Amino acid sequence: MGYCHCDSCRRWSAGPVNAFSLWPTASLEILSGADQVGEFHLTKQSYRKWCKQCGGHVFTNHPAWGLVDVYVANLPDLKFEPALHVHYQESVLPVRDGLPKMNDVPAEMGGSGKTLPE
Repeated sequence: MGYCHCDSCRRWSAGPVNAFSLWPTASLEILSGADQVGEFHLTKQSYRKWCKQCGGHVFTNHPAWGLVDVYVANLPDLKFEPALHVHYQESVLPVRDGLPKMNDVPAEMGGSGKTLPE
């Protein structure tokens, strides 16, 4: 769990930062309304999903990583415990919370692994 500051997530979430929660793709099951989920392939790494009925943003599939980002706002009972900030080099909202500020994403996800000062 963490915060993404990339331009794409900011635009998609209509906010200065996007709170994310990553889960193994196999752990997500749509129990009803799957036919109402639309998809937009922003990049090979981000397949954005939204509700065709209400237009709400639901989750993003990251097939290259085998992960899905279920937007924290859609999980009201989730105890949100962010561990880091990603794409902080694109931040428009400085956050001073003591968490690591990644330049892009962790090396394990194909990023530089480089952190930036708070």
